[in-house]
Amino acid sequence: MPTNILIADDHSAIRIGVKQICTTEFPAIRFGEAISYAEVFQQLKNGPWDILILDIDLPGRNGLEILKQIKADKIKIPVLIFSFHSEEQIAVRALKLGAAGYLSKDAADLELVKAIRRVIDGKKYVSPALSEKLLDLLDETSDKDPHELLSDREYQTLLLIASGKTVSDIANILSLSKPTVSTYRARILEKMRMKNNAELTTYVITQKLL
Repeated sequence: MPTNILIADDHSAIRIGVKQICTTEFPAIRFGEAISYAEVFQQLKNGPWDILILDIDLPGRNGLEILKQIKADKIKIPVLIFSFHSEEQIAVRALKLGAAGYLSKDAADLELVKAIRRVIDGKKYVSPALSEKLLDLLDETSDKDPHELLSDREYQTLLLIASGKTVSDIANILSLSKPTVSTYRARILEKMRMKNNAELTTYVITQKLL
């Protein structure tokens, strides 16, 4: 039986790299590819798939929204999040939404293979560093940090603001209107009790969210 892997990432180099790594490690394999929310669900109809390797930063509706929809539609497929974002922050959100694992794109090739095998076997995958972080979170009794009050879309907008993106840039990246992005920014400032982008950026850097 071949291993059926669906890769959802809008960067062709990442998709090619994942396929090359998997081809050398799995004896028989079938790949599917998607670069957007719509393509992911179209490909899911063309299954069966043993695993979905999903990036967070897809254009338009992001990976976290895809996770929510998969859960809402009761689609039975294990999802491994594969992202450049801060492991400690995105991973917790993703796991709460039903992801089977989280792996940084900076990880070694063999770690990707290990993660894929573990998820396909019906187990959860997190890195040793993230395991320690999750244990720390269980021990915390303090109130939530300001960024934890944000919705998934607001959190994504926060990271883009902190990376130096303008409202126009963010609108293009997320396929939203500029007024909508401005609304998200206003909500972020209000929820985090900050005054401007500089304060948001300082917070993100201090908290090591990027």
